[in-house]
Amino acid sequence: MPALRLFGRKWLAASDDLVFPGLFEFAFRLIWLILMGIVCYEYYTNTWACSRGGEYVRSYLIGMIVLLSIILILCIALVNRSAQGSITDVHARRHVAPLLKLKIFLIIPEFVLNVIGTIWAFSDLIECNKASGNFTVTVIEYLVVFDWILFLLIIFGFIMVFDPVGSKRYIDLQETPGENIRHQKVISVWQRRFRWIFCWIRSDEHRREAFSAVAGILSSLFRGTDLVPTDIMAGSILLRVEQKKKTRDMRRIQSLYDTPSKYTTDIHKLFATSPKWMNLEYAYHFLKLSMASYGWPFLIYQHCTTGCCRLLPKLRCCSCFRRKTVEVTDDNCCMCNLAAFKYMSKAKDDNILFASFRNHIFELPFCVIADHQTSSIVIAIRGSISLRDIFTDFTAASDPFEVEGMPPDTSAHRGMIAGANYVEKRLEESDVLAKAFERYPKYSLIITGHSLGAGVAVLLGIKLRPQYGNLKVYAFSVPAGLISRDAARLTESFVFTVGVGDDLVMRLGVDSIENLRTNLLQVLRASKLPKYRILLNGCGYALFGVPSGDLESIWKDETGSSGQSPLLNTRPVQTVAASCEAAMLSRDISVRRYSKTRLFTAGRILHIAHRKKSKTERKNGTGGPSFEMRWATAEDFIELRVMPRMLLDHLPENVCKTLETVLEETGEHHERFTTIVV
Repeated sequence: MPALRLFGRKWLAASDDLVFPGLFEFAFRLIWLILMGIVCYEYYTNTWACSRGGEYVRSYLIGMIVLLSIILILCIALVNRSAQGSITDVHARRHVAPLLKLKIFLIIPEFVLNVIGTIWAFSDLIECNKASGNFTVTVIEYLVVFDWILFLLIIFGFIMVFDPVGSKRYIDLQETPGENIRHQKVISVWQRRFRWIFCWIRSDEHRREAFSAVAGILSSLFRGTDLVPTDIMAGSILLRVEQKKKTRDMRRIQSLYDTPSKYTTDIHKLFATSPKWMNLEYAYHFLKLSMASYGWPFLIYQHCTTGCCRLLPKLRCCSCFRRKTVEVTDDNCCMCNLAAFKYMSKAKDDNILFASFRNHIFELPFCVIADHQTSSIVIAIRGSISLRDIFTDFTAASDPFEVEGMPPDTSAHRGMIAGANYVEKRLEESDVLAKAFERYPKYSLIITGHSLGAGVAVLLGIKLRPQYGNLKVYAFSVPAGLISRDAARLTESFVFTVGVGDDLVMRLGVDSIENLRTNLLQVLRASKLPKYRILLNGCGYALFGVPSGDLESIWKDETGSSGQSPLLNTRPVQTVAASCEAAMLSRDISVRRYSKTRLFTAGRILHIAHRKKSKTERKNGTGGPSFEMRWATAEDFIELRVMPRMLLDHLPENVCKTLETVLEETGEHHERFTTIVV
């Protein structure tokens, strides 16, 4: 529901977020009350024999029992009221705020009583015969310590739900200038958070630019909404249900009208019209080089128990003081990244021409090798593996990208443009490509990468293509918001893009996030279930899948409904075009909040999907291909989909396993390669 208003400000919590916290507190308080009842029953009469402070002990025992009883009643009331109504039914939970205020005010007498209990348990100011009841003393000591821990947790909870821009003076800013002031305040808050959390990142102009860009996008995308974190969790679960419902309905339509599937398992038919260099065998080979560029963290991640043993034979300890056989920069003293690259790529020292493992914002590690299997010079660019890379990813605004051969109004992802410029600069400084082609004049140039590395590889390929006309790019899991549409079409002649399944990153861009925000608001409004039920259902969906009954039963009947969603923090205005809600729910690019230029995935896109077995195959227990493929368009990846495998399908090892499985099942897997035909 909309954020909770309490004490004249807005908090990052909602009135329907108290069900589970209330139940946990009720359980602990009930146990606490039972123990206090036992202590009072066994020890209360002994307090009259205390030489000093007996009245304080009696006040503590009786006071805690009364206070715990009141708190238990309040917990029951809060849980009951918080569980009422759907997410957007604010009126059903109108009593939550006053009940919560009363419970917060009870912290004062509880604090006073706990001070008395602390003095009794841990000091000599109150003289009572503690030896007469060891159980009593032990219980009181533990309960006093627990109560202090509870106070710390309450403070931590207030910090977590505190909204720096929840003050009334920001909530009431509804006019356009006021909204801009609030927007700037949110940006400054996010920048301050980044500076504190990521203080260890080198402070330079790149850090300031990245922090400012990411803060701007976080503020802009959810500007004008009144969502809290649990709303986003519940909305994601509802989106999963909605998308499964759409998939089921689409399959019914296809079966009803006998619509042929866009996907095929016939790899020969699929690649019949594609150039010879654009095939899965080469893609699998260059993907392994892309994976090798991730360095030693990825090797340890892949082989948690034996990674160190695999790495040790390739290490060059104290290399800082030894002559280097390979031109390597910014690796550690034992050359761990280079050792991991050699192990995963199976490249020899003589074939590694240059390696840079420098990793800062907008600065990505990459390696240049002479690949004799394919007669090519390969630039393998590393994808996201550090927090610095995340800031490069999320510096997602569109900037002009003027390169020879591209349309004059071409735009691209700002962070990846900076990454491509950095790699190009390092290549020019080292003069590695000129030396490589002087040594291997008949070789072609290949650029490859995964995820962020794939996006940078595409932009670098565009920049280098005027100089190297036979250049080819093998890109895997390319981010969606990479380059403008006309430029993306031109890259189809030299960029081969491979994506698997429900890969999140291939659908992740500013535009898709804006659409996701709109869809979240719509499904939250359409659901008739309370939030706690949605979250519980989400746990069941994760374990057992979405039952078919839930595809229809969780939605309201919206026939004849009207009105503004309470999740939109807006006031009615005179014209619909000027309203924040119209801008929020519109898919028209002219009213986008952050990016006015829509960016797309580059290259000719091969999408490999998990194949759903037919009823006959499931009944007979027969196999059949595990995957099906099709040539997709960039427009197929403009909508984010909340799916169980959306993160797993992006991981490079899963992409590699998919390609390997396809090659094995089609009998196309060969260990030897011929020269790439350009």
